[in-house]
Amino acid sequence: MRIAGLAASVGMLVLSLLLPSAPASAQADCKAVVAPSPFGPDDQTGATNRVTPAVTKAAAAEIQTGVVTSMANDLVDGIPLFGTRFSKTILSSFAVTPGAEYGNNKLSYMEDTYLSQSHVGTHIDGLGHIGIQDCYYNQTPMGKYVTQNYLKRLGLEHIKTFATRGVIIDAVKVFQAAGKLKANAACKTPCLDAGTLITEADLQAGLKMYNVTLREADAVFINTGWGDLFRQWPAQNAAYNKGEPGISGSAALWLATQKVVAVGADTWAVEVIPGEREDVAFPVHKTLLTDNGIHIIENVRTDLISDIAAKSGRATFFLSMTVPKAVGVTGTFVDIEAIQ
Repeated sequence: MRIAGLAASVGMLVLSLLLPSAPASAQADCKAVVAPSPFGPDDQTGATNRVTPAVTKAAAAEIQTGVVTSMANDLVDGIPLFGTRFSKTILSSFAVTPGAEYGNNKLSYMEDTYLSQSHVGTHIDGLGHIGIQDCYYNQTPMGKYVTQNYLKRLGLEHIKTFATRGVIIDAVKVFQAAGKLKANAACKTPCLDAGTLITEADLQAGLKMYNVTLREADAVFINTGWGDLFRQWPAQNAAYNKGEPGISGSAALWLATQKVVAVGADTWAVEVIPGEREDVAFPVHKTLLTDNGIHIIENVRTDLISDIAAKSGRATFFLSMTVPKAVGVTGTFVDIEAIQ
């Protein structure tokens, strides 16, 4: 009986392997979930399509003094990381032992190995980063394009350029001027506390403060002061990661109507955490990346350019930011400079 039962079980197993199996979950109708790209059904570039030669030429007029201001934090082991992300640098030295050098000139060299996820430090979110179910930017059914090593669509190699005008909006000064700043005691400089909602009205007030009107293809950066905690690593890593001030869902929609190419902030998600609704995950990411192809730049160092804007009265600059042509990746750390 036992042998017969075993044979029957084996037979059933073989039959199940031969018969086609139903998918674990039905594929979502991406046309019902994600907005189409205004740049056509084959578009993988997104908002940087808007950076035309005319846009770059106009942005170059922002360079008046040639002063360059860094907007990136140092990438170093120990900085705050979201969730289970990791970043570790390993230095390898070659031919430094006496007698092992290369050539009669006794050459030696050093190399580095990054054991790191891409969304660490000051980094950019690509269009393959966020979706709803398997639906990503431009109604892409991403399940068809995922491989073990990279994406076959929406990789960073499709970004056009960020040679455009940058705009800094100082939310700290907006909230101070309105008498509604709720700070965090851990910040050494003024900052908005975690959970502080930045609305489109706040963004518009920040623009009015410096008499700036957004133009198509601008890159918008928001200073919340929360980056103060990032720079206190590792002491304030837990506090930095626990929450953050950030823009509302309606503010993200408003920015999308302005046809900007990127939105960055000195926070790890740009949007308010805890969110406006507990049952909705990262709605601003969905609005900007998935629906509009607008890149998000996180952990930006905004304090220096904000201080310069306060002293000079200029909140605009030429944005210098290059993104490696890394095929099929969803994001990468970047260096950002504001040139005025």
